Amino acid sequence: MKDFKWKTAIWSAIGGAVVVMIIGFTWGGWVTGGTSEKEADNAAQQAVIDRLVPICVEQFNNDPEKDKWLKELKGEDSWSRDVYVEERGWATMPFEKEPDSDVADKCAEEILKLSE
Repeated sequence: MKDFKWKTAIWSAIGGAVVVMIIGFTWGGWVTGGTSEKEADNAAQQAVIDRLVPICVEQFNNDPEKDKWLKELKGEDSWSRDVYVEERGWATMPFEKEPDSDVADKCAEEILKLSE
């Protein structure tokens, strides 16, 4: 035990820990708590949008003037279609007062897909 080099062992352990952390964060898929929280928030928001878009599309389909609105929607620029959907009220969910712009954007895409 007399010949054991403590200094070398400690520095080797520190170096090994650093290498393991570098590998873990770059290739191992490790993330910090903040990153995982952001990813969870984004996933939750996307799940809500995915659940509300079919309601928006159904509200469009139930509109008696949907053929007229569809023609106008197709004439809108791609960046203003969400506002058009919001103005028609399709992106305003039942029991809500304001439309959701993310839902409106995705809803416009889905309405246009259905009309192809």
